[in-house]
Amino acid sequence: MTVTRSPVLVDCEDVAWFRDQPEAARGAAAALGRRIGLDEQRTAQLVLAVAELAGNLTKHAVDGSLLLRVLRTHAESGAEAAAGVGVTAGVEVIAVDSGPGMADIPAALRDGMSTSGTLGIGLGAVQRLADSYDIHSRPGTGTIQLARFWPRPAPSAVRGEPAVAGVTRPISGEQTCGDAWAARTDSGSLPTVRGRAPSAGPRGDGTPPHGPSAEGRPSWSALTNPLSQQSRSTDPRPAGARPETPGRPGPDDARTVSTGRTTPVRAASLGGGEGLLVMSCDGLGHGPQAALAAQAAVQAFRTATGRTPEKVMEEVHRALRGTRGAAVAIARLEPDGRLLFCGIGNITAALVTTADRTTLMSHPGIVGHQMRQLPTYEAQLPAAGVLVMHSDGLSERWSAADLAGLLHHPPAVLATGLLRQAGTRRDDASVVIARSPR
Repeated sequence: MTVTRSPVLVDCEDVAWFRDQPEAARGAAAALGRRIGLDEQRTAQLVLAVAELAGNLTKHAVDGSLLLRVLRTHAESGAEAAAGVGVTAGVEVIAVDSGPGMADIPAALRDGMSTSGTLGIGLGAVQRLADSYDIHSRPGTGTIQLARFWPRPAPSAVRGEPAVAGVTRPISGEQTCGDAWAARTDSGSLPTVRGRAPSAGPRGDGTPPHGPSAEGRPSWSALTNPLSQQSRSTDPRPAGARPETPGRPGPDDARTVSTGRTTPVRAASLGGGEGLLVMSCDGLGHGPQAALAAQAAVQAFRTATGRTPEKVMEEVHRALRGTRGAAVAIARLEPDGRLLFCGIGNITAALVTTADRTTLMSHPGIVGHQMRQLPTYEAQLPAAGVLVMHSDGLSERWSAADLAGLLHHPPAVLATGLLRQAGTRRDDASVVIARSPR
């Protein structure tokens, strides 16, 4: 008898982005470690790692930013949840830059290889201190590093890579993000909730330069700096209006991209085994009201009794009445790679392999206000492929080749790489990546 283990999933809360602020990042890491209950030694190790990563970004990187956020496991049973036990909190650190990149990663990870101006522990020590560590780097493109710190000993619930992860950031000038993502398993019982709702948590207060990078890409620092006034002074739209992105359809326009090998289904049936439900949501406009709509969508998704994407979408639609509404996409991934998808509004969704990108069809409408039709599409996710969903805070002008070198990395690294590559400054942005629960 073969026992299929449930995919690893954790809750994620974005806490702070930092640029050119190594001292602020160290202080935030220390406070965060204490707040979530890491012991003194583990907190000190977290601070050392953050100091090394933030110092490297400040001294050597182009458009470097560092993200600190909380990860939480969930109770395995309702009784544990009611008693407030069975939950473990940890810290995830993501460092990202746009260059210069590393030509020899193994050399950079060797002991004794540290950069000037840092505490000198080196990336090899960061790797050893972290419970999990990943790095992707390419000369001329930049580096992404991920490190997670859990209490010691690490709980069994986090021994494995999360099957779903996402990254969000608010539009420049805002501290709340109107984009959100969430994921949960489904086996016919009450929902097991995972995800990330919008948060108005603290952000870094640096003032990085703005405008396109030397290579024509949007400045990563501009994307992650919420206190810039540039977008406010140059944006003539009224508060709450949806940004106009050249070449991108709005929520009431039909999508014009190819849908590849997908098949519409009239009455979706469930396959065998435990499914994985994933949602991407973009509250209309930006700011607090968009965040409220996204929060309502996440809560409805978490508590929905529906098991197919269209049934969950109906529950989210009802929950968003009275809000400004949102663009929403919901997918169900099954152990055999079968995927069901339902999208309303301007969420881009695609199945991506090293050689191919198959775009999934979303339909016109605003969830919470108007949905003329609620079609579901079926597709097959290849074993080595991923599901990508992102808001229109990212351009669609990316290809499978852009992600080919990232596909074997954790979903959080892949999402960060895509946000760096395709993010714009004109709207809240979010990316969520999911792998099939095989």
